[in-house]
Order: sequence, then structure tokens, then C-alpha cells
Amino acid sequence: MSTEMLDKMPALGKITPEVFDSVIYPNLGAPNPGLIVGPKHGVDCAIIDTGADNVMAMTCDPFYIVPQYGFDKAAWFAFHILASDISTTGLAPSYISVDLNLPPSIKDAEFRIMWESFSNECKKYSVNIACGHTAKYSGCDYPMVGGAFMCALGKKGSYVTPTMAKEGDLLIITKGAAVEASALMGATFPEKIKKAFGANFARECEKMFYQMSVLEDALTAASYGIGDKGVTSMHDATECGVYGGIFEVARASNKGVKLYKEKIYVDEKTKKICEHFGMDPYSSISEGTLIITAREKHADKIVKRLEEKGIGAYICGEIKARSYGMVLSENNKESELKHPLIDPFWSAFDRALKG
Repeated sequence: MSTEMLDKMPALGKITPEVFDSVIYPNLGAPNPGLIVGPKHGVDCAIIDTGADNVMAMTCDPFYIVPQYGFDKAAWFAFHILASDISTTGLAPSYISVDLNLPPSIKDAEFRIMWESFSNECKKYSVNIACGHTAKYSGCDYPMVGGAFMCALGKKGSYVTPTMAKEGDLLIITKGAAVEASALMGATFPEKIKKAFGANFARECEKMFYQMSVLEDALTAASYGIGDKGVTSMHDATECGVYGGIFEVARASNKGVKLYKEKIYVDEKTKKICEHFGMDPYSSISEGTLIITAREKHADKIVKRLEEKGIGAYICGEIKARSYGMVLSENNKESELKHPLIDPFWSAFDRALKG
């Protein structure tokens, strides 16, 4: 792919690392010494020094509502998209601010269900809705009906970011690859899946919806210990899936990586859905899959703690020196691990909508 193509925004999905480096990163407004961790490709949360040995982690994302899921489930997902990002710091979410730019078509009853469901999820995790903006506007439509900002509070030294992976760390993933891609297909196209694989399979796929969060995964892993006591970095495998997420951790930490493809767990339902809709599970969007780097001597115990919480966890690689490069091992054959750049989910989803 030419440099010219890499520097252009993709038709769908997140911008490429090259667009970030050429457009976003050189234009970050006024500098502030209180910013400990700022914008960087693969880093979803900022860390701000708030004084007196305290820090604030902050993140933002679209407020994502798909009516086909039902407004209660859609609001659950909207909360967990944000909470998943902020919890990868190892800090529990504290406050949220929501900007709702709603389509004129939303009904009063739908709005009430959505907001009450969102508030209930906030209550469950002790998150305060601090401020916001709510209105209907012409030109706005589902699924992106606004945006939200979430923050978490903690002490210096009590957090991790994807910049902190260390040489010799082992790579752990939770749940497996393409969790979000398969769950969203299951929730959006149950009739297509039922026709292809039967009613029982379709019902099982719909149950995957509530796997699309790493909030419990991240807080459980961090509870074991951070830094040299356990977890050195965490990142959720959203755009471009497991391949993209692991590449981003290595790049953000200025390290190399060796990833064993055969050790990346892929659920049997996920395999069938990805094949049916034409998606590569390893590079497809996977909110719900947490990427963890951990000191080698603690990795097995972190896996055990996650499994005790009912969260599947799998060691699938290791962090290397930067000079080692990005390596993908498959059946003892090695190739370069490349960032997928464009997530195959979006085009597959678009095809399914039109088909």
C-alpha cells in the first residue's frame, strides 16, 4: 500500500496510524505540564496530574445506540464502550459526561428506556453522571447519537497504560478473538444466522452480547497487582481486533512482540460467524477482549484469578526488545505481524445490511 493511500482517511472505521501521525499528533493545542500520558496511537486514555500525588484518567467515545438491539441493551453497550476503555488503566470509573445529539425519530418512551438503563448501569459501577447536553437535531441518526467523556481517579503509581509493557512480559488475552464482531452480527442479523445455522445457534449467538465489555476483566486483572507485581499494561482489542490491539501495545511501548497464532483462542460460534460473513477473526473488532501484558512470574496466577471470575484467559505471546520486531508465529513458521489498518467488520456489516 502506498504512503499516499496510508495518509488518507479510510471510508469507514478509525483513522490509520499514518493519519494520526500526520494530522492529529502535530496539532494538539497548547501544551500543559500536567499531562502525563497524552494522545498516542493505541493509547485510549489520558493521564492527568491533578496534584497531591493524585491522577485522573480520562477517555471519550461516541455514544453508540442501535435500536435493533432494544434501547435497554443498546444503552448497556454505550456505557461499557466507555467503561472498558477507562478500566484498562486499572482504575475504576468515577464520573461521566454525556452529549446526546438525538435523531428526531426517537420516541419519548424509547429515550426514557435508554436513559434509565444507562443510569442503572452507572449506578451498578458507582459512576456519577456529572454533566451533559441532550437535544434532538435534524441530520443526526443512529447509531452515533452523540459522545461521552469518562474519567477515573487514583494515585500516582496506581495505573497502567499501553505504553508500559516490558521486555519479557507475557501476553494474555481474555475471552478470545472477534468477540464484538460476532456478538454484533448475532444481535443485528439473527434471522440471517438462524437461516444459516439454525435457531439454537442463533439464540446462543445473541447471548454473546453481554460479553462485549472488559470492565470486569481489567479490574480483576489489576486487583492482582500492577507493574512488577503483575500487570504492566492493558488494552481492549477494539478496531482491528487482536492483531491490531497487540501491535498497538508493542508500538506504544516501543517494544517488539512474538505472537503465537495457534494460541489465540477463537470460540467455535465466532469461527462460524466470521466465515459466514467474510471476516478474519484475528483482525476483526473485538470489544470484550482484553489484552494484558504481565511479568512472566505472575502471568499464570493472573490467568487463574480471571478464570475464578468466570473469564476465560489465554497466554498467547511475549513482549520482546524493539530490535526483535513484530513477529507472528504460525505452526513454527514466522512472518511479520502487521497492523490490519482497516477492520474487516465494517465492510462485512455493510454487506449484511444490504444483502
